[in-house]
Amino acid sequence: MSKKRQALSVLIASTFAFTMCFMVWMMFAVIGIPIKKTLGLNATEFGLMTAMPVLSGSLIRVPLGIWTDKYGGRIVLTVLMAVTVPAIWFMAIATAYWHYLAIGLVVGLAGGSFSVGTPYVARWFPKTQQGFAMGIFGAGNAGAALNKFLAPALMVGFGWTMVPHVYAAIMLGTVILFWFFSYSDPAHLVPSHVKFSDQLKALKDPKVLKYCQYYSIVFGGYVALSLWMVQYYVGEFGLDIRIAALLAACFSLPGGVLRAVGGWMSDKYGAHSVTWWVLWVAWVCLFLLSYPQTDFTVTTVTGVQTFHLGLNVYLFTFLMFILGMALAFGKASVFKYISDDYPANIGTVSGIVGLAGGMGGFILPILFGVLVDITGIRSSAFMLMYGVVWVSLIWMYWTEVRGKEYMSGDKEASRVLCT
Repeated sequence: MSKKRQALSVLIASTFAFTMCFMVWMMFAVIGIPIKKTLGLNATEFGLMTAMPVLSGSLIRVPLGIWTDKYGGRIVLTVLMAVTVPAIWFMAIATAYWHYLAIGLVVGLAGGSFSVGTPYVARWFPKTQQGFAMGIFGAGNAGAALNKFLAPALMVGFGWTMVPHVYAAIMLGTVILFWFFSYSDPAHLVPSHVKFSDQLKALKDPKVLKYCQYYSIVFGGYVALSLWMVQYYVGEFGLDIRIAALLAACFSLPGGVLRAVGGWMSDKYGAHSVTWWVLWVAWVCLFLLSYPQTDFTVTTVTGVQTFHLGLNVYLFTFLMFILGMALAFGKASVFKYISDDYPANIGTVSGIVGLAGGMGGFILPILFGVLVDITGIRSSAFMLMYGVVWVSLIWMYWTEVRGKEYMSGDKEASRVLCT
């Protein structure tokens, strides 16, 4: 088989595997709701439970990226998925809160598949196509939306305990399919004499830290909201879990499948331009989403008037759809930065940046729950994310936009002087 056909097969198999991994990684977004009711959990406890898979999936990303550089993506991803199968199955027989926390840590390893697949896929394509290829692979984030379609249907028909059983069978089938339809190329491996400590020196690079912050909102925010939105719709708008999951998918689905479009845009217009506009769109959406349902009374010349101000379910879902699109583009553009700046060390750097994004996805749901328990305002989750986006915009302005303005100004001044 030609290299081109092998590359296409690797891309398809890896994207499918990542989609299934992400579906499993997000399973608490739906089954967590009946578990919360059964165990009587508060918002903070629920946030911690849903975030546990994200924690392990994040912490494993750096070593997975390094192992991918050293051993190749095919063997690493196959072993990773196989390890999660028993844990997914045992989720159905857990009875105590700590059981779900512990099992969630093992199931969460599936989330580390991104740090394996990104360098594995990228190295099969020329640099001019890497953004698009990684965007297609990253569209596997749509597994979060697939979970919102499949899990509620299984819950209604057979009870929530059927979900882990079906997901375990799906993951086992994915392991087999991926192994038979993926390939290895020794030329893609980082020489074995490179030490782990040498690769981890990338953490000292200020640009890596900046990309980590960007990714903590475009990916971490996506993961956190994917976990949080079903119960948000149920609590805020009083919807049935099936309708709530369907509307939550209006955020998760574009946030996943449109990542490929973001990769293409990053190849064409550059990672900086795409990321800059992504952050501004997210800033506007989060500002509007942050406003809580409000009733206020005004004394007028004709008497006391009461007004209500707040988003209805339709406008809320529309804004979430736009936000999902923006974050999809942003996830691709941040990794375009990495493939441009670190072509020889994609695995390690993507693992580090992925770790930051995953930790954002772990910390944010917990903070969402804490804020709800303290303030009683559900939209406080969006207030928090609004602040994080502000940090990204300011950082990008001072390190990228402002510098370009000075350079363009110097060039213009030189041109005037020369004339």
